[in-house]
Amino acid sequence: MTIGSRFNGPPGSGNGGYSGGLLAKEMQTSAAVLVQLRAPPPLDTPLSVVTSDNGLDAMLGETLIIKARPADPLNAAPEAPAQSLAAKGPETFNSVEDHVFPACFVCGPLREPGDGLCLFTGRLEGYDGVGDLWTPDESFCDETGRVRAEFLWAALDCPGAFAIGNQDNPMVLGQMTTQIHQRPKASETLTVAGWLNFHNGRKHGAFTAIYRADGTCLAQSEQIWIELKPKTA
Repeated sequence: MTIGSRFNGPPGSGNGGYSGGLLAKEMQTSAAVLVQLRAPPPLDTPLSVVTSDNGLDAMLGETLIIKARPADPLNAAPEAPAQSLAAKGPETFNSVEDHVFPACFVCGPLREPGDGLCLFTGRLEGYDGVGDLWTPDESFCDETGRVRAEFLWAALDCPGAFAIGNQDNPMVLGQMTTQIHQRPKASETLTVAGWLNFHNGRKHGAFTAIYRADGTCLAQSEQIWIELKPKTA
């Protein structure tokens, strides 16, 4: 398993959702999968995928990078915001100057459509969460014309961070449980939304989901983000 340099999150490492989704895909299950990121996923570096317990581990030599395990079904996702409202998300999204990782494959404003996902999930007026619209590029689809699972994992990732909101220090994804109900086609205009779950010290929780225009939930996740410790001089 190799995470291409195109699919970065923070500089020099893979986007957590994409990287975890790439491993989860190897589980070959339609049920929920829990992924834990134990170290920054390296780019353009082959990782060995080994069976461990009842799941899979992605290893770099003796170092555990990502764990994937079966998970219990997630509770029903919240109601989707109207697409007319979600379309306004980019208006309140972080500028390049205010973005912690502006070149992120999923949410980086420096990325172009088709190169990145360009998901700019900003705060929505009168709605308790963040959102944006997303029409997946054909390059993110498999031979059936449906979006590949790892890109759905990626799309579910970063909206959780923006639902949590800015903290004193940058955050990185620590854990993500994802359930994919249906894989959409490239031509569909989807709603991607996220909501705060909890704050607990340097741990922060969020929910995210992807919906069709009629409100059908296609995929959802529950996440734990870790706020990085401040650098000391």
